[in-house]
Amino acid sequence: MSSPSPGAGQAARAYPARPAAVYFYATCLVDMFVPEAGMDAITLLEREGIRVIFPDNQTCCGQPAFTSGFPDEAREVAASQLDLFPEDYPIVVPSGSCAGMIRWHWEKIFADDPARKARAAAIAARTFEFAEFLLHVVGFQRKDEGAPVTVALHTSCSARREMGTLLMGRELLARLGNVKLAIHDHESECCGFGGSFSLKHPDISTAMVSDKVASLKATGARQVVTADCGCMLNITKRAAREDIDAGRATASLPGEHLATFLLKRTGGRK
Repeated sequence: MSSPSPGAGQAARAYPARPAAVYFYATCLVDMFVPEAGMDAITLLEREGIRVIFPDNQTCCGQPAFTSGFPDEAREVAASQLDLFPEDYPIVVPSGSCAGMIRWHWEKIFADDPARKARAAAIAARTFEFAEFLLHVVGFQRKDEGAPVTVALHTSCSARREMGTLLMGRELLARLGNVKLAIHDHESECCGFGGSFSLKHPDISTAMVSDKVASLKATGARQVVTADCGCMLNITKRAAREDIDAGRATASLPGEHLATFLLKRTGGRK
C-alpha cells in the first residue's frame, strides 16, 4: 500500500506487511515529559499482536542541534545510535519531527562518511511515524467505545511537511464512529514551539501559540489531539496559562497524544 500524502517532492511510499516485531524510538519529550504517550503507543502496537523492542541506549534524534546550526553535534548524536536496530524490523516513532529527522536528515549529516551514510539510509527506509505505521502497516480498525465528542487535530510542521501525516491522523480519527473532527482555520500554521525556537524567541513563540489556541477554541472542540508531544505541551500549557489568568478552574483546552486518545476510545489496556 502506498501513502496518499507524501511530503512535498517525495515519492509515494510503499509499505510492508504487518511485521512480527518493531523497534520503538520514544523521543526525548516522550521520555522526559509525556511517558504515558509512549506507553500507550506501545500498548496499541502490542494489542495488535506486534512485539515491541525498546533499545535501552536510545537518546535524542539530533534534531535540536541540527536545526540550530550544529551539524557536527547532531552527527555525533546520530552516530551513537546507528547500532541500535540490528534486526530488519520497522522503527516506529511517536513524533513526526523526530521521525522526519531520522528519515530525511540522518543520511544528509553523514554525506562525507559513506559507510555511516549507507547505514543511516537503511535505517531511514524502515522508519515510520506512529500514525503512518498504525494506518498503513497495521491497518488499525477498532470499535469506538467512547462517548460522542468533538476534537481538533494539530499536526506539527515536520509531521505535516516532511512525513505527510496530516491526512493519516485525520483518517485514524475518522475510523472512530463517535468522534467528530473540527477543522480550525490556523491548521497549517506553526504552534510556535519549534524546539529551540521557543527558547530563542519566546515573545514570538507566545504570540504564535496564542493564535493557535484561539483558533482551536473557536471550533468548539472539547480537546486537541496531536501526534507530537512538543506541540501538545506548548498548546495545552498556553491554554492552561490563559485559564489561570481568567480564573477558570477547569481546563478549556485539554490535549492528548493520538496514541493515548486512540487507546482510551478503543478498549484501553484490556
